[in-house]
Amino acid sequence: MTLALNDHDRAMLRGDHGPAAKIAMTIIVRMAEVSGAEELLDITGAHIDSTVYIGDAGLEFAERLASLGAKVAVPTSLNVSGLDEHHWQEWAVPPEWARQAQRQMEAYRSMGTTPTWTCAPYQTEASRPKFRQQIAWGESNAIVFANSVIGARTERYPDLFDICCAITARAPAIGLHLTENRAGEVLLQMKDIPLALQQSDDFYPVLGHFVGKIARDRIPVIHGLAVSPAEDQLKALGAASASSGGVALFHVVGVTPEAPTLEAAFQNKSPHETIDVTMELLRNARAELTHTDSDELDMVVLGSPHFSLAEFKRLAPLIAGKQKHPNVKFLVTSSRAMTQLAKQAGYLDSLQSFGAQLTVDTCILTTPMLPPEIKRLMTNSAKFAYYTPGLLGRKIAFGSLKDCVESAVEGKIIRDDSLWAS
Repeated sequence: MTLALNDHDRAMLRGDHGPAAKIAMTIIVRMAEVSGAEELLDITGAHIDSTVYIGDAGLEFAERLASLGAKVAVPTSLNVSGLDEHHWQEWAVPPEWARQAQRQMEAYRSMGTTPTWTCAPYQTEASRPKFRQQIAWGESNAIVFANSVIGARTERYPDLFDICCAITARAPAIGLHLTENRAGEVLLQMKDIPLALQQSDDFYPVLGHFVGKIARDRIPVIHGLAVSPAEDQLKALGAASASSGGVALFHVVGVTPEAPTLEAAFQNKSPHETIDVTMELLRNARAELTHTDSDELDMVVLGSPHFSLAEFKRLAPLIAGKQKHPNVKFLVTSSRAMTQLAKQAGYLDSLQSFGAQLTVDTCILTTPMLPPEIKRLMTNSAKFAYYTPGLLGRKIAFGSLKDCVESAVEGKIIRDDSLWAS
């Protein structure tokens, strides 16, 4: 199969637009050929996942492009960085590691990108794509949110390839960029799930964890919800399903833009598989998110993906007039944009009074910030709960936002199981 290139593509391959564009286009063409693409398509935006410092290779690639004068050709947001530039000294981040991470941040900043430093670029209007817009996004939760909740179109772009797309404004015309590849494949039918549970904030991370395990890299269609989930609930669902599985697009019938009806979600085809989602299956999925056999607690972690303004608003009354236990740390991670909005709204005052700490621009899963004495964590994020044992080597408990606050106050893990018992 021959890959069709236009005149501008060929000019970049020749080096007419500089050495950085030549390198980027060479990589895109090779990847397009490997994936069987017949042509490239124009993108109108990008989100770069490879901003996270994980070793010398990623740093060297970024600095190589920067030294060659690389500039992005489309509006480009940046994923979490390797560190919170202003507060990393408050944690256990090694100075040399911080220096290398800072170099990688500077390299990507120099390419004309927008230094959003967030895994949730969809939370700000400036970085949020539009319905059917072709984009090249990295970071699993950002990919699944863009495809599913917004209806923009991106493939699962890996580190280093995403910046090549941003520099050239081109991407292979494959996968989820194409309408025919966006049809549902697996039908997940809700069966007798209590309305009160569907309205709770801890239902959607658990549902997402279950969906990811069942769907793997297929496109699930969720049918039978009795409520219309809020955006942060869909965020939690998508992040969890992209972690426990490889979900890059899901449809919720009557909720997400490409699924006004069941027939539309499947593009008038029959599902490959139909699964009834029962309380028993969801209770089992919820149990899988807790990896501890005691109620001991050292730290509560919120904001994976990054805390939104709406989440700051929901947290504020839960912690108002309270203080965390002196032996428990309480950490919220968010972007600089959401944090500034939360500050203007007065939500950060209650955080400070409660004794919480706030980290911006980074992710606790990707920066070595935890001191060794912190061994037992709690979270309301299925994504964080899924990755913590392997990436951080810590014990983890999953609970609702209210559970997390009450546990931090009491100094031990407390969970209200009443909604899950019916």
